[in-house]
Amino acid sequence: MTDATAHTDPAAADIRGRPGAGALLAEQMGEAGERRERRRDVRPLGRLLPYAMRHKGHLAMAGLWLMMSTAASLALTASARGAIDNGFENDGAQLNLWFLLLGANALFLGFATAVRYYFVTKTGERVIADLRKGLFGRILTLDPAFYASMRTGEVLSRLTTDIALVETLLTTSVSFAVRNFLTLVGGTVLLFVVSPKLTGLVLLVVPVLLGPIFLFGRTVRKLTVASQDRFANAVGFAGESVDAIETVQAFGREASAIERFGAAVEAAFGVSLVRMKARALMTAMIIVVMFGGVTLVLWLGAQDVIAGRMSPGALLQFVLLSVFAAGAVGALGESWGDVQKAAGAMERIDELMRAEAAIRPPETPRSLPEPPTGEVSMSAVQFAYPGRPDLPALKGFSLTVRPGETVALVGPSGAGKSTVFRLLLRFYDPQSGMVSVDGIDVREADPVAVRGRFAWVSQEAPLFSGSASENIRFGREAASDEEIRAAAEEAQALGFVEALPEGFDTPLGERGKSLSGGQRQRMAIARALVRDAPILLLDEATSALDAENERLVQAALDQAMQGRTTIVIAHRLATVLRADRIVVMEDGRVVQEGTHQSLMAQGGLYARLAELQFRAD
Repeated sequence: MTDATAHTDPAAADIRGRPGAGALLAEQMGEAGERRERRRDVRPLGRLLPYAMRHKGHLAMAGLWLMMSTAASLALTASARGAIDNGFENDGAQLNLWFLLLGANALFLGFATAVRYYFVTKTGERVIADLRKGLFGRILTLDPAFYASMRTGEVLSRLTTDIALVETLLTTSVSFAVRNFLTLVGGTVLLFVVSPKLTGLVLLVVPVLLGPIFLFGRTVRKLTVASQDRFANAVGFAGESVDAIETVQAFGREASAIERFGAAVEAAFGVSLVRMKARALMTAMIIVVMFGGVTLVLWLGAQDVIAGRMSPGALLQFVLLSVFAAGAVGALGESWGDVQKAAGAMERIDELMRAEAAIRPPETPRSLPEPPTGEVSMSAVQFAYPGRPDLPALKGFSLTVRPGETVALVGPSGAGKSTVFRLLLRFYDPQSGMVSVDGIDVREADPVAVRGRFAWVSQEAPLFSGSASENIRFGREAASDEEIRAAAEEAQALGFVEALPEGFDTPLGERGKSLSGGQRQRMAIARALVRDAPILLLDEATSALDAENERLVQAALDQAMQGRTTIVIAHRLATVLRADRIVVMEDGRVVQEGTHQSLMAQGGLYARLAELQFRAD
């Protein structure tokens, strides 16, 4: 029987399995609006520096070629000026030379831009790869107590969506922003050199140009977020429908689902239409102001050319520099938006990176004895889940299992049976009392070493999307093909595995859905067997099976129990009768203990549970 705490306490979700892909997608998309918030404080991005400084050489090369490509683009204006002012002298005697120089400048610009792109992108991707690995490594060290306060979908969102925002910044936006900033600074300086008067007039146009951008930019941004949120709801519903496709089809709800998805898409389109109109108006105003200002400046420049105060080449250079500078201003505004979004994303990523697991190795962990004996003990354990401190799951619980002994834990739902397994595996620590493995307090040992003494078969038997061989090898990565085959045979799984299209190399699909419940259970037993651990934990391994599959799985369990210390949570008498000792639990306490015959003779809770099962069977 499953401990009720596993169903009611959110911390148990990590043990009871994972939501499907559609459910995860719905969770992630439902939080899309919150993730898109921009952060004005960009200090969280400073936490990327340690990752970036690991690649100083590439950073230096990226910076060097950024400056080289910017200088080459600004030099094009000088080459164009020289071609206009000098190329036509002496009947065009130097025209070819100047255009050759202009072509060489363009070639160098292309080369510098390519090298800049390579080093910037490579450095950014390398930093992101390091960040991804570091974040995933941190996620896997966090204990179930952490996931009681943060949903799996949110964690995956930070690992995917938020890192994607930071990746866009590092691989594209940073290079774009730095190049445009250098272009703006260099272009402005050259503008003053070419014509201080016209430059002053251009600067007068800038506030008029920025007005509509700030006026409509905020509105467009809000409408964009609203449109994305509407579409996020549509995609979330689609994910749920696809994940439960059999239920949708069984109840004949295809048309209803299509209609609902279509309505959500149309709602998103309606908001997008308003956004597009606002953006079109903003674009029209900017173009009118910008090109009206450019026309005015060109007219004044042309007057200077006619009056001999400016050469035609200088006017051309001024126009080109003005275009470069104006483009840089617009691009910097867009890049700043990316910086703000990446800063918000990095803050959420950093929250995970800074999270500390409550269960972690002590500074000087004690070594477990070798060879292992397989003894476990719990003494006066008092434990309540973090989310429910007022409802203890175990109340002064004590249990000792001797090496090689098989002990069955029975009792009503909510008695605390599954909690015993979680404390033995050190997913949690008790508030008081002691849990020991092979005579060592688990709090004094490395959790990885403690868990290495156990092989666990859960009720749901979660599998992975790899092959049958990979799923069994998950129990022990170093297992050979022969050991995997032997474990499958011992778990009564060899027959159906060999019957798969590619045998042990056959992919099992997401969460092993291509297998039946009994087959998944036997695969989980094979995974536990190949681990070759001295202590076996069985959490209702046959509860959801039909009679034939239960017989096969029970035969596999009988093989697995031989020579191992075994603790089994079960209500089936077929399993209980094989136990050396039965421990009856109720309300987090041991209320009875003994063999089947002695407990039946005593009466009480065990006798009542056995009688209920006889009636059910």
